[in-house]
Amino acid sequence: MKRILLSLAAISLGSIMLSAQTFSNPEEGRYTVSTGDVTMTIDAARGGKIVSFRYQDKEVLSQTRFPNSFGSTFWTSPQSDWNWPPVPEYDRLPYTAEAEDESLILTSQKSERFGIRIRKEFSTDPKSNAIIIRYTIINESDKERQVAPWEISRVPNGGIVFFQAKEAVPANNMKGLPFTFEKGAAWYVMDQAKENRKINADGKGWLAFCDNGLMFIKKFEDIKAAEAAPAEAEIQIYANPGKTFVEIEEQGAYTTIAPGEELSWTVRWYLVPNDLPEEPSKVLLKKALKTIKL
Repeated sequence: MKRILLSLAAISLGSIMLSAQTFSNPEEGRYTVSTGDVTMTIDAARGGKIVSFRYQDKEVLSQTRFPNSFGSTFWTSPQSDWNWPPVPEYDRLPYTAEAEDESLILTSQKSERFGIRIRKEFSTDPKSNAIIIRYTIINESDKERQVAPWEISRVPNGGIVFFQAKEAVPANNMKGLPFTFEKGAAWYVMDQAKENRKINADGKGWLAFCDNGLMFIKKFEDIKAAEAAPAEAEIQIYANPGKTFVEIEEQGAYTTIAPGEELSWTVRWYLVPNDLPEEPSKVLLKKALKTIKL
């Protein structure tokens, strides 16, 4: 299997055309993955974060440039393992980049504290114009590690978040969010408050956000509530104070990884135009389910 290492110090290779997808590096440390009208930009130099997700020229991710307020990142769960701030090797230090067959692969430095390395593999599904992200947690320590995979995506405070669940409970000693449960789903029409707010929910393997004429959907493995990490959940929504940003988050199953072993977890990202009202409705739910073929 052929690999091409793209170091941050030497990324003047232009673009790499692989099948129906394009991986390019227009500026130091940044790479784009495209399929159809959808383009994702990943910044290897800044923690391997997804810093942009666009349909044509319309952006769906938060572009606020304060720390931990923009783009999409990946952590290990539960948060109680590392408290705050996030583990630097996962969240903000540079990743190396490789092109392997039909994937763009970013790899983190090994965490000095936990002995864990993160790998992010980006590919596309041209038939559905989805971008596929395969996260891998690699245990390079000499101890067993219990973790769950955790993707955190920040979007502007506007529009609506929805998913299938029967309840949404306050999390992390914060106040909850004003979810309603109707039309076959849980709905949060974004609002503003002066305090941090967060909920946990047991979902059905997908999560959607609509704003500014776009529908952004993430599809992932559905887990049972008992499979989540302690004090965590399959779906989490966090609202930052004021009209700033909201985090739409999902987690995989809490798993023991032996020394030298790894855990992989896949999330599919979809971004499509939306002309439906951003309010709870069966037709909006139906559009989301049709997009991800559920």
